[in-house]
Amino acid sequence: MTAFITSICAAAIVYAVSILYAAIGEIFSQRAGIMNLGIEGIMLMGAVSGFLTVYNTNNLVLAFLAVILVGAVLGLVFAFLTVTLGADQTVCGMAFLIFGSGLSGFIGKNVTGIASAVKFEKINIPFLSDIPVVGDIFFKQDLLVYLMYLIVPLSIFYIYRTRPGMILRALGENPAALDAAGINVFALRYAYVIFGCAMTAISGACISLSYTNFWNEGMTGGKGWIAFSLVAFSGWNPAGAALGALLFGAISIIGINMQIYLPGIPSQFYSMLPYIATVVALIISTGSFRRKHTEEPAALCQKYDREAR
Repeated sequence: MTAFITSICAAAIVYAVSILYAAIGEIFSQRAGIMNLGIEGIMLMGAVSGFLTVYNTNNLVLAFLAVILVGAVLGLVFAFLTVTLGADQTVCGMAFLIFGSGLSGFIGKNVTGIASAVKFEKINIPFLSDIPVVGDIFFKQDLLVYLMYLIVPLSIFYIYRTRPGMILRALGENPAALDAAGINVFALRYAYVIFGCAMTAISGACISLSYTNFWNEGMTGGKGWIAFSLVAFSGWNPAGAALGALLFGAISIIGINMQIYLPGIPSQFYSMLPYIATVVALIISTGSFRRKHTEEPAALCQKYDREAR
């Protein structure tokens, strides 16, 4: 029984990491005042670009760099549309969703369902992996999971304990005040949108380079929307996003395993569980009945025009 629970928890962490990169990236982007609804499309572009690179080179480092580059380029375009041109963020996000979903399917059609020779394998951390239960859950994972162990606390420290983090929070609350203080609002928004999209692309790569070692069209299966919902669920806090990702990861993995023990229930029902949990969590965390102040940045989705201040 212990071994079964341990395997469930270890698998839940892997699932959680595949959405947590995108969630943290979107937290930074929304903290800067820019909302991106195109997470799912960017994740697919990250997944296909990473897989195509590793399939042709057998080099995971090059694949990882390619994923970051693709995410950064998409972020640059998104920032240009929303920050420089002041285009509607919701419309741009939906356009990126459609664009990323369609383009990823097109460029990956020749390698659909073909396995790559390499992927991110699990690495046992000396001594720590020998700890009963804890070692099996946390310290027998792959490099992308270990990297997330660092990113979450660093993100929390950056946002809440550093001067750049204070500026980031102000950027999403009152960009005019920052502009008056001589801080370049447009450059900062560009930087955080690009960072957020690069992180989102890594989320997609987690699926094609770590969780599996192949590419299928639409293989993210709606994980981008879960990542997007985690932002509000967490109160724009990376710690809350990490806990929420683990919750959804556990629900997903339990649903997969329940198909073995309760085969009479259609598999589609188990596939629905993470999304049902997402809706319930959003209602509980953001519903007006809570009578609680929302942590949503005040300037979120509002284009900034320095001439209008």
